Amino acid sequence: MLALLATMFLRVPIGVSLALVGTCGYAAVDGWHKAFAVVASVPFELASAYSLSVVPLFILMGAIASRAQMSRELFDAANAVFSGFRGALASSTVGACAAFGAICGSSIATAATFSKVAIPEMRRHGYSDDVAAGCVAAAGTLGILIPPSVILAIYSLVAEQSLAKLFAAALIPGLLLAALYVVAVVIEARVRPEAMPLVPAMSLRDRLRGARGTWKLALLFFFAVVGIYLGWFSPTEAASISAFAAMLIGFATRTLTLRALGAAFLESVSSAAMLFFIVVGAFIFARFIVLTRLPNELAAWTQAAQLAPLTILLAVVVLYVVLGTALEEVSTILITVPVILPLVTGIGYDGIWFGIFVTVMATIGLISPPVGLTVFVIQAQNPDIPAAKIYRGTLPFLIADFVLVALLIAFPALALWLPSIVKV
Repeated sequence: MLALLATMFLRVPIGVSLALVGTCGYAAVDGWHKAFAVVASVPFELASAYSLSVVPLFILMGAIASRAQMSRELFDAANAVFSGFRGALASSTVGACAAFGAICGSSIATAATFSKVAIPEMRRHGYSDDVAAGCVAAAGTLGILIPPSVILAIYSLVAEQSLAKLFAAALIPGLLLAALYVVAVVIEARVRPEAMPLVPAMSLRDRLRGARGTWKLALLFFFAVVGIYLGWFSPTEAASISAFAAMLIGFATRTLTLRALGAAFLESVSSAAMLFFIVVGAFIFARFIVLTRLPNELAAWTQAAQLAPLTILLAVVVLYVVLGTALEEVSTILITVPVILPLVTGIGYDGIWFGIFVTVMATIGLISPPVGLTVFVIQAQNPDIPAAKIYRGTLPFLIADFVLVALLIAFPALALWLPSIVKV
């Protein structure tokens, strides 16, 4: 583990770090011949894994939806709902990001998209820079929690859990987190009214006009998520159908061009290749971890020490907060799940519940200094807003994240009730 962290801090690419340390560790325990056999077999096994094809398909759907101007329509619709209240534009950003997360699955893509849509609008109406940028950075994290989620797809592969059940489990916590973000906006608007000037309310006609574009989201969400809940599609089938539907909608409404479609394909290939490279390295590292029996030894140690389940979970929370300050969410999940999952299931928690728990912890890492990826995305697109201001703007939303973590620990049914009743 120390060697892995050292190579990462030396700026070795994360996929290479995982594969290199995993290979050397495996060789130290079981010899170079078997270590090289693992290096040879893992990429082939992952490349031929049918379940992994869901990742590039959901990435493609989000890329097409972004280029078909659906993000602008979602922001207008959310603004129509919240207009007339102080903090309406910030609340609209949260609502639009939550809705876009239901057709995108990537926090980075969600934050980058709404950085171009929401921040100029909020600044034009007099919102402070820290509120405008912090709101988009935090709301963008909803993309990895609200299904369909690329992170949950990767977790399902690593943890050998049902992706359909994970999507069902994530829906209520995802909507709850969006609601907590809106509450955070409302509270901050009362505490700092000068940072969120009141925007005049829309007329009923304008509200109805703003809500017109939501039919596209509803249709894609039905194919991507509801169809899975109803048992009509497998996750991979739902991903392919919804990606194709996004393409048809874009061309039918003349919001998508052939050039934009080509750019969406290139973005999807690039993102999927990057993710798969990291996943291959992580699986090699995971084989080494399993060989050392570290998860079993850790679980046996906690049982012998008679630590309370809450104490163990609080230690896990601290671990993810610390790792989130230095690693991006994919790497964090791939490195820790093989070690932590057996420990958490050993104290009575479900693997599906832990998938939601660890994804919420990943949303915290996305806006935690010094390596908050969505903060970097916002700052790169708005270089006149210092990163320190963006981090300051995310503080109310970080509190909301920890509230959800506490609720998940206290009430696991928030994540487990829906998977128990849907046909997945």
